[in-house]
Order: sequence, then C-alpha cells, then structure tokens
Amino acid sequence: MNAALLIDSSYFLAAFLFIYGLKRMSSPLTARSGIVVAGWGMVLAVLASFLYTLDVNEAAKPHLNTNIALALIALAFGLGWAWRSGKKVAMTEMPQMVALYNGMGGGAAAAIAAIELIGYKTHGTVSLSLAVLGGLIGAIALSGSLIAWAKLDGRINGTLRFSALQLVNGSLLLVLLSIGAYIIWHGGSVAWPVFAVFFALALIYGVMMTMPIGGADMPVVISLYNAFTGLAVGFEGYVLNNPALMIAGMVVGSAGSLLTLLMAKAMNRSVANVLFSNFGATSDEAEGEIAGSQKPIDAGDAGINMRYASKVIIAPGYGLAVAQAQHKLFELVKLLQEADVEVKFAIHPVAGRMPGHMNVLLAEAGVPYDIIYDMEDINDEFKDADVVIVIGANDTVNPAARTNKSSPIYGMPVLNVDMAKQVYVVKRGQGKGYSGVENALFYADNTQMVYGDAQKVMVSMIQAIKSLGGGH
Repeated sequence: MNAALLIDSSYFLAAFLFIYGLKRMSSPLTARSGIVVAGWGMVLAVLASFLYTLDVNEAAKPHLNTNIALALIALAFGLGWAWRSGKKVAMTEMPQMVALYNGMGGGAAAAIAAIELIGYKTHGTVSLSLAVLGGLIGAIALSGSLIAWAKLDGRINGTLRFSALQLVNGSLLLVLLSIGAYIIWHGGSVAWPVFAVFFALALIYGVMMTMPIGGADMPVVISLYNAFTGLAVGFEGYVLNNPALMIAGMVVGSAGSLLTLLMAKAMNRSVANVLFSNFGATSDEAEGEIAGSQKPIDAGDAGINMRYASKVIIAPGYGLAVAQAQHKLFELVKLLQEADVEVKFAIHPVAGRMPGHMNVLLAEAGVPYDIIYDMEDINDEFKDADVVIVIGANDTVNPAARTNKSSPIYGMPVLNVDMAKQVYVVKRGQGKGYSGVENALFYADNTQMVYGDAQKVMVSMIQAIKSLGGGH
C-alpha cells in the first residue's frame, strides 16, 4: 500500500470514528465510550498527517512543511498540558475548560488560515474565500471563547453595554467583510499588514460580540462558539485538502448549531436574538413587588418530611456543583428509596453553566440514568409530587417566567416546581440568580428555604433520616 492510499484510508477511518463517537455521545449511557471512540479517531488523524513524509510524490503534500521535530514538540506540550489540566479540573470548572478548549480549536483554525494566506499558499477563489472565512470565524471563536471563560471563571463580572454598541459592532463586522473581500479580489496577493489588521479586528470583534452578554446566557454562548469552531475547522480542512478536518469540522459545526437552536429554544430566544442583541441583560423596568416572605426551615426537618413523602422530585442547579454535593445527594436519594419514596431528578436544558452539566455531575455520583428526566418529560409530574427539593437552581425554576410579563425571563420555559405540594429550596443565601432576577418561588406559600452549603445540608438531612430508624 503506497503512502497516499494509506493516508486516505486513515482519514476515512478517522472520520468514521468521529461520527460514530458523536453518535454515542448523544446518550448518557454511551457518552463515555463515545468520547473514547472519537479520541481514537483524533489519534489516527494526527498519526496519518505524519505519513505525508513517507510519500515521495511532492504533489501529494499540499501546503505541508515537514518540520517533524517542531510538530512533535507541539504534540508533547499539548498532550502534557491537556492531560494535567484534565485530571485536576473540578466539576465546577468544567464549563471554563470547555470554553478554553473550544477557543483553542478556533485559534488553531485561524492560525492555519494565517499561514496559508500570508504564505500565498491558497490557490483558487473558492479555496481563498474559505481560508478567509475560516480565519475570520476561528479568530472570533478564539477571543469570544476566552471572554466566555473569563465570565464563567469570575474574572470578568460585568458587561460592556452602551447606546451605540450595535452600531459599533455592525460597523466592525462590515470592515472585516470588506477587508476579506479585498483579499479575495486580489487573489490573496496583498501586503502582510492587511492580514495583520484583518486578524486583529476579528479578535476584537469576538471580544465586542461577547462582552455585552450576561452570564446567565453563557450556555448558549459556549454552544454557539462550538459551532463557529467546527465551521472554521471544516473550511480550513477544505483549504488543506484534508478530508478528516472537513468531516470533523462539519460534524462539530452542525452539532453545535443544533445545540445552539435547542439552547435558544429552552431560553425562549430566537437565534437572531442570540447573535445580534444584548441577550442576557436584565431589564431596568420594575418587576413589581413580590408578595410574601422567605420562610426558613431546618435541614433536618426538611429531610424528615421528605422521608415520609410518597414522591420527591429533585431539581439540581449550579449550586450543587459548587458545593460538590452530588455524592451526598445520591446517598440521600438511596435512603429515601429504601423508605419506598419515589425519587426523580428534573433537569432543565440550561441548568448549570453549559449544556449537559447537571447530567455529567449526577453521572459522576453514580445516579442511575432511569431516574433522571428532561424538563419536557417531567414537567407535568410536579403537581403530583409531595415534595420538590431545589438545590442551587434559580432562574430555571422561577414561576415569574410564566406569570410576570415585566420580568426579563418572561416566556422562558421553566421547571414547574411551584406546583408541588411542598417545595424546599437549598440556597447559600438570599441573593438573586445568575441573571439578577428575583425569584418569586422563594416567597410562595408552599416554599421553605434551607439556607446553607448544599453538601452540609445533605449531611444534615441524611443524619436526620437515619435517626428515625427503619419503617415507612
């Protein structure tokens, strides 16, 4: 088998592994193996790239600079950093890591575009156009993902908003498109400062696009930039005539786009609203006074009441991840199940800081998948629940989204926890949610607040139930 055929075969197999791995990631039961399968696909694609050095046919080596030593150093550095950071990252920091890795993918695509364009290696209008578009989208994904990481990590707490923001962003995008058209019109034969200005403005646009977005909408932002990165990688794969990059990029881009649509729907937003408005901003308009008061209850008393309930539904949120309370929560669940209490989990599509965050958190604790339900599958059951316990969730359980037209989150689908007979909310304090909106649930007649760190609260509930001894 000659090197060219071996390369093509390897890329075909790698592409198959990417697609098959992504398919398995669609279910919690097979997600772990899907990641492993896709990982082996990436290993194969990387190894196949070194096979170019075995092919004596120079025409079969498009745009390849075979600096093996530099490539191996980069691989060693990347593998070492990823292995170390992946091992030590806490579950609460997983969204930040996803944002960083996503940004690195976009940055890699932008770097490939820069090398191809500045080195005048791109031939043909189609290839040149895709190189320019890939570079633009990749650079935006890089800087935008870095801002998303900083917001998720608490390094940037505010938002950048001013009256002419949309005009500035629109003008900046128009300038970028004009420079890109200029590069294409001249067949890529322009001075290097033009490329430098193009990529610098693209990076600035990524920052300007992300800074106005509120932290509560970061799940949508992560998904959006994931789609951007995939699209950029696919374009650069075409430029390099690399089938594995093309297929992987298009798969990631399409999956990210679909996920963005689902996230936007879950927050009752259109894609246009996500892309072109200051979404995530809380309204300055008065939301009106909320009747009632927050009524505290001891964690042990709440635990005993759950022990004597028939049906308990748990609505987890980011506070559960912050407290690393998932293991103690599952211990509580098992105690309730031993007492013949029916227990289910209700997962909102944007619970946590990224799509699937709560599912991963519960899977880490060993919670069975058959008691974990998506919002649309369980929302009608809350009215039949004796007790609902909300742990660290806020905006996703706010009934104002259904009833208060002046609320910034009005129209957003939420978990119907307020319809249960009794609601316990585990919360560290009386602060507002990530979006800054006051939660009417906390003041409802059937709601009591269990203040404290979620893990300590779980421990108190467990001890209270164990003190009761056997018998239902």
